[in-house]
This record gives sequence, structure tokens and C-alpha cells, in this order.
Amino acid sequence: MILKKFIGDRAFYRRLFSVMAPILVQNVITNFVSLLDNVMVGQVGTEPMSGVAIVNQLLFVFNLCIFGGLAGAGIFTAQFYGKGDDEGIRDTFRIKLYIAAAAVAVFAILLSLRGEQLISLFLHEGEENLDLEATLGYGLDYLRVMLPGTVPFALMQVYASTLRETGETMLPMKAGIAAVFVNLCLNYVLIFGHFGIPALGVVGAAAATVVARFTECAIVMIWTHAKRDRNPYIVGVYRSPRVPARLCRQVAVIGTPLLLNESLWAGGMTMLNQCYSERGLEVVSAVNISTTVADLFFCAFFAMGTTVSIMIGQRLGAGETEFAVEENTKLIAFAVALSAAVGVVMAATAPLIPRIYNTTDTVKRLASQLLTVSAVMMPLNAFVNSSYFTLRSGGKTVITFIFDSGFVWALSVPTAFLLSRFTSLPAVPMFAAVESLNFIKAAVGFVLVKSRRWVNNLVEEKEE
Repeated sequence: MILKKFIGDRAFYRRLFSVMAPILVQNVITNFVSLLDNVMVGQVGTEPMSGVAIVNQLLFVFNLCIFGGLAGAGIFTAQFYGKGDDEGIRDTFRIKLYIAAAAVAVFAILLSLRGEQLISLFLHEGEENLDLEATLGYGLDYLRVMLPGTVPFALMQVYASTLRETGETMLPMKAGIAAVFVNLCLNYVLIFGHFGIPALGVVGAAAATVVARFTECAIVMIWTHAKRDRNPYIVGVYRSPRVPARLCRQVAVIGTPLLLNESLWAGGMTMLNQCYSERGLEVVSAVNISTTVADLFFCAFFAMGTTVSIMIGQRLGAGETEFAVEENTKLIAFAVALSAAVGVVMAATAPLIPRIYNTTDTVKRLASQLLTVSAVMMPLNAFVNSSYFTLRSGGKTVITFIFDSGFVWALSVPTAFLLSRFTSLPAVPMFAAVESLNFIKAAVGFVLVKSRRWVNNLVEEKEE
């Protein structure tokens, strides 16, 4: 039967859920607490919520740069693990440390010197005449406290990504749960002022997030070094800063397109939101609400993307290319089916969730409409996401660069720019028009995955 091509056996799903479930649980908990965090800040007012949303959009670019920068080395880590090469994993770990340090330094300087100008790009008058100057002040206060948190975030990603790529998905999940619990408790205390501590508003929200990031980083680092029998690659990882030149070149060739891709993609998403913000500050608040809520539902296909990368990467590294092709088809089918089911739930709750925010009726209405559009598009986005991670697992990073960020800057951003500057189209139809471009991207992804050009073993001939 044709269904056998898309549906795996019990062993396949056991392996899938062993990889995906911890990642999914961690993402759901993290994004649920982000939602609560967002709601708490929203209780302070629309302007504080908008200021925080704008800064988080800028920090989103940093986060994606970290993910993209580490992803190239991560492809080799997964394949070295499939090969059983601890020294190779140790070398890729060191490369990740260098990449993370460079990213932190660049963004700390940029946001310190140009933070005010970047925030101001999103501030435009709308229907309700919200206070733009106050919004800018809230954003700058939040940014100053958040900047130190980039250090533990980057370091934690180095450790957590390596753990996942070597088969340990539970510990990052547990650390994430601990971190969001700390974040939530401190939000309650610091934002609103309890137990004798004054109400700090957006500064309290930022402080809670930074403390939570240090907590998560400490848990992951301590466990990794304590469990040397489970993580033999960590032994001696700091004894020498040296990395084989040939591996550096390989990671650079594979990883540079990924770094550029994530950076440009995140920049593209930021530019899209800036275009939507041309319709007024209330649109910034609505996009913030819809994005925060949607991210909770998007955990389904985001977790599947990481699962595709890990499972297929390990198969390719072990030389099991036909297994990789067969499993990939089943993984993509599962991702689309799961996202379709989640999308139905998201569409049903779209009119309800924005009501919990302490904001205007206009913002709530816009947020609900944006959520409905995102829910309808979720299965398509799941296919696109899984296709991207399939191509990436086999080292086809130049292709993924064109497929992902190239598409955003060639089609999505110009479309949004033209619609926002040269038409009077409202924000929601503009958002729907930009999202519908993903039909083109899905068609391209189908052709690229079907071509099997991603079926590559990158660590077959690693030089000692």
C-alpha cells in the first residue's frame, strides 16, 4: 500500500518520539511561560508590552544567529556521533564556543551603540495615538538589562545542541523546565512587586529572564561535565584551544551559509514586522501577541524540524543512506499531519486567547485575525520547515541558504515593503498575502527533497 511509504512501524515511532518528545515538551513549556511572561508585561500597559516586543524582535535576530552559527558544526557533530568519533565531537564543540563568543561580542556592541535607533524604526502612529516616546523608554530599559543574558544563552546553546546531537535530549528539557519555573516565579515578584520588592515593570521582566538563563546554563554545564562516562567528548575539551584546520575549513564551508541564512532570515522576519508596524503601534502589539501565542502551537513543527535534522544526520553519518531517505519521507508526513491537527486547535482558540491581555479591543481583534491566518498556514509551514532541515542534515547549506533567507529577501520582504509603503492595505490582509508566498517555497522544497541531493555522508573521510 502507498500509505506504507508515509507511515512507519513501531520501532520508527519509538525512535521518533524518543528524540522529539523531550524537545517538544521543553519548547512547549518554554513558550507557554513566554506567553505568561508576555501577558504579565501586558498587564502593565500596551506601551510597555510594545517596547518589550520590539526589543525581543531585535534579540530574536541574535538568537537565530547563534542557532545558525552552531548549526554548521552541529551537522558534523551528529554525523561524528553516528560514526562513534568522540574526538570529532570534541573538535566541533570547540568550534561552537568560538562562534558563540564572536556572536555575543558583535551583538553586544551593535545593540549598545544603536539600540535606540533600531527601536525607533518600529514606532509609528496608529488609530489610537499610543505614546511612542514612552514605548521607546520602556524598550531601552528592557534592552539594558537583557544584554548580559546573551552570554549564558549562547553558552547554553553550545552545550544543549551538542547534547541533542549526541542523543541526550532529556537533560536540556529538564534544564529548560527549571529555567522557565525560575523565570515565572521571578516575573511575579519583580514585575508587580511582592515580598517587599518594589514593582519593576519591564526591568523586572528582563531581570527574571536573565536569571533564568544563567540557571539553565549552569544546569546543562554541570551535568555535562559530571557525566563524563555519558559524554566522553567533554573530557579535555578545554585543555587545548586547537581545532584541526581541515575541520575548520569544512565547518566554514558548510556552516557559513547556515549562519548567513539564519541571520538574514531573522533580519527578514524583523523587516516584515517593521513593515506591518507602518500601520501603527497597535499592530506592533497585535503582532507581538499573535507571535507569542502562535509560537506555542508552532512547537509541533519546530520540534519535528530538529528531530529530522538529528535522525537523518545520524543515519547519514552511519552510512545508512537508504534508511535515511525512507525515514525522511515518514518524518515529513508525520510533521504535516501533526501540524494540521494542531492548526485546527489553534484556529478554534484564536478568538479567545487575546482576550486575556490587558490591552485595547483593536489590538485583541487584530491579534485574533493574525492567529487565524497562521493556523490555516501551519501544515504548509510544517512541510517547508521539514524540507529545510532535510536539506541541512546532508550539508546542502548553500541550497538551504537560497531556499530560506534568499526566498524571504527576494519575495517576502519586497512584497511586504511595497504593500506597506504604496498601498493602504490593512495589516491582516498584508500578513496573509506575505504568508501565501510559502506555497511557492513548498513547491521548491518538494523538488529539492525529491532530488536526493541532500543524501551525503560528510564524515566518512575525516582526517586525524
